[in-house]
Amino acid sequence: MSQTMKPITAAAKLGIYLPAAPESFRNNPITRDELDELRTNPPEWLLELHRNGPFPRDVVARKLGISRSGLARAGVSDAMDAGQIGELLADPPGWLIDERETAKKVARERSQNG
Repeated sequence: MSQTMKPITAAAKLGIYLPAAPESFRNNPITRDELDELRTNPPEWLLELHRNGPFPRDVVARKLGISRSGLARAGVSDAMDAGQIGELLADPPGWLIDERETAKKVARERSQNG
């Protein structure tokens, strides 16, 4: 019998926003073999989510070059798609500029201490 995981766990491992996944994925346990198959041979819906989103908060933060805490401080609580992220990167608001600077500072401190 293959070990299963909750859809939220599988979505996190795939780097996708669970509510944007098909109902069949959201409502059924996923086996490790199924997860491996999704990684090896992703269906079109998974490719589309990886390309255009919407993306979960950790992916949004990474694409913006900030932390998840930075998103929270900015009041960003929703998932974002590629277009929304692109708009922020093309014309960064003050909060994004500040959070990117904070992220750079933290990274410098980690590299000096670690």
